[in-house]
Amino acid sequence: MKHLILSVLCLLVLISMSCGISGKVSLDPESRKFYEMARLIMVKEEKNIFNHLPDRESRQEFIRDFWAKRDPDSDTEENEFKEEFFSRIEYANRYFREGIPGWKTDRGRVFIYLGPPDKIDQRPYINDPNVKGLIWWGYYRNGIGIEFIDTRGDGSYVINKHMGSLGNLLWAIDKAKSGQTFIPSGSKYLDFDIRFDREKKEIEISIPVSSLSFIEEDGLLKAYFEFKFFINEKGGLKEDEFTQVRSFAKPEDEVLQLEEIIFNFPYDLKPGKYYFDVLVIGKEGLGKARKIVEIKL
Repeated sequence: MKHLILSVLCLLVLISMSCGISGKVSLDPESRKFYEMARLIMVKEEKNIFNHLPDRESRQEFIRDFWAKRDPDSDTEENEFKEEFFSRIEYANRYFREGIPGWKTDRGRVFIYLGPPDKIDQRPYINDPNVKGLIWWGYYRNGIGIEFIDTRGDGSYVINKHMGSLGNLLWAIDKAKSGQTFIPSGSKYLDFDIRFDREKKEIEISIPVSSLSFIEEDGLLKAYFEFKFFINEKGGLKEDEFTQVRSFAKPEDEVLQLEEIIFNFPYDLKPGKYYFDVLVIGKEGLGKARKIVEIKL
């Protein structure tokens, strides 16, 4: 538990310290405005890519891709993730003002990542003389409980460094950053792993069977997937982007013997360092997952 608490605190400190740009590029006003807010939900690889893009045009392409990757339903005109993100920022700025913008507070950022808690327990006074107030947020759907304490008596609440967060907060934040905050309650998170076989020159995606729900049809268990690949040079520029649709179908007795389903995608790259940003979209309600890995060739 202590290790989890320290990890959570370090994470929030790093987030709060990431206020500036790396200095490697000079951002135009539109790109700077985007980065000011969006960095909160960027994974570290995205920050590295964005801060090395050489011009406004490449950053505009990055911004379009950034929101598109997080869109829970690309078949609609609305991007529900983007709308919800800015709605949560607006809410945080309205209700968590503590001398700084609400989205920069501990409560504001947790709210932006996880949304409204399932339960709130507020106690104005407790036995500890160093604590003037305590607020507990429970996220039952994620198995998470978080304590915020006011040590100055001015209504400024921070995560309790002694009690910290219970449950898999880091995992939930990671999912939120990747755009997986619109999974229906009770649904499984689609999971997968990425590797690149240098000898065969192919991308391998493996999906654990335990994270899937199958369609039973014609005596077979079936699943349908859309794979979206965004490949960037580690220095920033996009190298390639492509989409492929694959299906899976096997008898139930064969599926029960599998631990994972593997899909291979022939692909050749010149030697270098790359980021593979991959979205796996399961059809028929199977969910959506996203991961970024660094590949060295």
